[in-house]
Amino acid sequence: MSSNYHLAQVNIAKARAPLDHPRMKGFVDQLDHINRLAEASPGFVWRLQTDEGDATAIRAFDDPLVIVNLSVWESMEALRDYVYCGEHLKVLRSKRDWMEKLPTPSLALWWLPVGQLPDVLMARQKLELLQERGASADAFTFARPSPMPKQLAVPA
Repeated sequence: MSSNYHLAQVNIAKARAPLDHPRMKGFVDQLDHINRLAEASPGFVWRLQTDEGDATAIRAFDDPLVIVNLSVWESMEALRDYVYCGEHLKVLRSKRDWMEKLPTPSLALWWLPVGQLPDVLMARQKLELLQERGASADAFTFARPSPMPKQLAVPA
């Protein structure tokens, strides 16, 4: 089934230490593998990355320990399968070893017209929107998803 929309996702995490600290070695050592796994997953479209191949050097927030992951997927099902099945799930289960619990939402999902890519500013805005309003059609979560829009809005 072809769609006019893709699913964008942002998730942030606050590292328990700088990424070059020995405490973070287990996390850092898995980054390349997990990123390659995402890229090879059915439904993967795009992910934010630097020339080094990950996004850990991108500062989306004032706190240098907050790292950002931003990606685009063909569908909610494709992203859910990647996040909650297979090797990524093992990493997710170890998240507390390396990351602190945040007091605000750390994940936001939203629909984007095919061909558009999100940026860090948009990602921050979606997290803020989720914090302010809760799940809505503009920013939602796996637990409270919003259906894909039926058609592209016609510009005025």
